Amino acid sequence: MHRSHITAFAAGLIFGLGLLLAGMANPAKVLAFLDITGNWDPSLALVMGGAIAVSAIGFYLTRQRSAPLFGDSFQVPTNRKLDKRLVLGALGFGVGWGLAGFCPGPALVALGTGSLKAVVFVAAMLSGMVIFEMLERKKPD
Repeated sequence: MHRSHITAFAAGLIFGLGLLLAGMANPAKVLAFLDITGNWDPSLALVMGGAIAVSAIGFYLTRQRSAPLFGDSFQVPTNRKLDKRLVLGALGFGVGWGLAGFCPGPALVALGTGSLKAVVFVAAMLSGMVIFEMLERKKPD
């Protein structure tokens, strides 16, 4: 197994454990966080704040290096365009998160716990990905 695979596995394992410990794989906790007019649970804001802080440090350290440890170059998105596809995708993501209490990462973590809700969510998510790909292939170049 290549070092980058081991690193990716370790990062994914730590990320998944963090999602479980933070309660992000629990749809009830996520929905309570999103319910700002009802019984709001602000604890996930601390989780998100911590994630932003860690990411900011990572991006800062990335800028100090000329290349990653396990690759030839950094792959940083360059598109900064705010278009209809981005807005509709963000709206779809937000609606799905609000209805189900899952987003893709935590849903995959919850899938590992045997959650039926996660199975349904992941099946719907994969169906949406397949439909998107089919529609993209039909678009004229």
